[in-house]
Amino acid sequence: MSDIDDIIEHGIVFKAGGAKAPKQDDNKVKTKAKKKKYITGAHGSGSAKQKAKYREQRAKRKSQHHSK
Repeated sequence: MSDIDDIIEHGIVFKAGGAKAPKQDDNKVKTKAKKKKYITGAHGSGSAKQKAKYREQRAKRKSQHHSK
């Protein structure tokens, strides 16, 4: 029996890809946005420098200082 006849008679069955085991390297930095040089804007990107400036301004706000 050909593949086409089999598909016509029984249809197409889509199966799950299978469960993947969780990765062991959860503590690694996964995106460049979380790396120290990118956060501080030290690697030279204008976008990173601008974002670092906004992060610094946000950190200096009075609402961001928690009393102890």
